[in-house]
Amino acid sequence: MSQQHVHKPTHVKPALTTLLIVVLVWASANQTGATWTQLVTGLPEMGKLIVEMFPPDWSYIDTIWGPMMETVQMAVIGTTIGAILAVPISLLAAGNVTRSPFLYYPARMILNLIRTIPDLLFAAIFVAIFGLGAVAGVAALSLFSFGLISKLLYESIEAIDPGPLEAMTAVGANKIQWIFFGVIPQVIPQLMTYLLFTFEVNVRAAGVLGLVGAGGIGLLLTRTLDQLRYDRACLIILLTLAIVLIIDYVSNKIQEKLL
Repeated sequence: MSQQHVHKPTHVKPALTTLLIVVLVWASANQTGATWTQLVTGLPEMGKLIVEMFPPDWSYIDTIWGPMMETVQMAVIGTTIGAILAVPISLLAAGNVTRSPFLYYPARMILNLIRTIPDLLFAAIFVAIFGLGAVAGVAALSLFSFGLISKLLYESIEAIDPGPLEAMTAVGANKIQWIFFGVIPQVIPQLMTYLLFTFEVNVRAAGVLGLVGAGGIGLLLTRTLDQLRYDRACLIILLTLAIVLIIDYVSNKIQEKLL
């Protein structure tokens, strides 16, 4: 008589995972000094800050409109330059295009290095090189965009359909033709999606870069916070939010047309 072994579901693994997460969170909080007591005692101060932020100082809109447009323009230029630079190195980093590991591994290491450096650090470095202003911000956003788009794009290139490439190889197409007519047409929709996503991220990032003097609305945001004018800071935040929502809406419409 054969015995049937019934495998009962076990809850040991989920319980151990939950316990591990709790231990990691507790240990991290203990090492950094972040406690629930500090959070609870800080909530009333947060409430006072929110009260001071409203109502926004709408008369300040004329002052911040120009720097806000500069922030958007910085994001446009930085995203465009980053995307242009990203295409060739993405082809170099894709293993199905660049067959040699001696080429695509170094390319990926360069991309990893660039993504490791925060955009604020890039901005601080370029401020030291070019001085205060939008040029440093554009340079920082260009490198940030380059690292982000390159990573996403070369992964998309490696996931393309190999059928057209094999057919082109069979009829004697050279490497340039192989790339321009077999690879790029397959990844253009993804490239446009990454471009729009990066632009949206850069609008927010450009606002923060001004904190280190890299131009844009961040300079005024720093000034208003230093002056304790939270009502003006609130207006800057609301205007940034409105522009990001508009960009997100337009990006979604463009992606619907492409995909």
